[in-house]
Amino acid sequence: MSLVSDSPVNSSSSDDFAALLDAALDSASSYSSPGDEAEDDSDGESESIKRRKVENVESMEEPHASISEVSLKEVLEEEPTSQNPCTHPGSFGDMCIRCGQRLEQESGVTFGYIHKGLRLNNDEIVRLRGKDMKNLLRHKKLHLVLDLDHTLLNSTLLVHLTSDEEYLKSQTDSLQDISNGSLFMLEAMHMMTKLRPFVRTFLKEASEMYELHIYTMGDRAYALAMANLLDPRREYFGDRVISRDDGTQKHQKGLDVVLGQESAVLILDDTENAWTQHKGNLILMERYHFFRSSCQQFGFHCKSLSEMKSDESELDGALATVLKVLKQTHNMFFDETSDGCTGKDVRQVLKSIRKEVLKDCKIVFSRIFPTKFQAENHQLWKMAEHLGATCLTELDPSVTHVVATDAGTDKSRWAVKEMKFLVHPRWIEAAYYLWQKQPEENFCVNIVKNQ
Repeated sequence: MSLVSDSPVNSSSSDDFAALLDAALDSASSYSSPGDEAEDDSDGESESIKRRKVENVESMEEPHASISEVSLKEVLEEEPTSQNPCTHPGSFGDMCIRCGQRLEQESGVTFGYIHKGLRLNNDEIVRLRGKDMKNLLRHKKLHLVLDLDHTLLNSTLLVHLTSDEEYLKSQTDSLQDISNGSLFMLEAMHMMTKLRPFVRTFLKEASEMYELHIYTMGDRAYALAMANLLDPRREYFGDRVISRDDGTQKHQKGLDVVLGQESAVLILDDTENAWTQHKGNLILMERYHFFRSSCQQFGFHCKSLSEMKSDESELDGALATVLKVLKQTHNMFFDETSDGCTGKDVRQVLKSIRKEVLKDCKIVFSRIFPTKFQAENHQLWKMAEHLGATCLTELDPSVTHVVATDAGTDKSRWAVKEMKFLVHPRWIEAAYYLWQKQPEENFCVNIVKNQ
């Protein structure tokens, strides 16, 4: 959700890796193309570029660079030789990032969020991802790509605040002390943002196991502003803030702009359709609707959390729940009793955890699907199967649960007579988002007397 366009939001300062690329650009900009000057002068300038590049590489403080950025930095450390000529692994503007030669055409994928104008060719991306994977395994880390809106926070334009939400304007936190706040007024962007409860603890603990990225469908100004609210000290994300301006597909998010192998990447997002090519990596989040405009956006005709002067629970909310899943996934991936991590795929680990939730359940649905609708294609059916349940179309003695909204159907009455569980569809949804089988008595279908 993009709330602003061309907003005057200042980006946080570049990190050491960005400074290195700046130095490379400065050097390359003075590189003479063939014929411009005498050959010996060109060689001397080339040596100057190499010397300045090495000096900048040596001066970088690696502890501040991410695992991926350290791998990419090594591209600039390597010097082409007659035995090992430059393969032009990428470009910065129209110049090779390794040798400084001007390239006739652009190729590969743009990584503008790391530094403006940076492109890497496909072979180099594959090589970097392989190197990154080795570094990740050595540090016992994985990648985690995080959505912003409705996942880590909720934003609204000020003009969309209802009369019941006007009180929020007097309760916003100081932008001078962001680390201790959760509700912020961004007047330059004409908006208000509420951070989801538990988000600061979530980011701190998740960053110990995962290299964190932001990926939002908002524009770059919005992405950077939100990153500053979530990570004012730049401890967690660095320059790994990806916006819709960085994507390669319209209205879609993709891992092609993430320097990490898909087998080591998890995604946290509230919108499944944004990741059609990477559903196996996705942990679908329950949406955070703090403001009324957010509820209206998704067709909910009810009071928002802000209007009720309420909020999600810190300890039992969505982020606290998903943090447990992330820890479990990380522990299983790096299980010391297994034969190392080589060849492991985090998607398979996630799948095995999910399938444990309802593994002993056999479910029949009663009047949940539209007439002539293919049951196997319904979202609830798919959810149940992802959770390990067996879904059937007909009743038999092995059925454990009947899912319905009406206690008067034949299948519902059968469930009551046979003392099977009769539950509302929300029982499946709750299990899906909470990653745990929920007490059936909390999702009963009301039985009308004298029915």
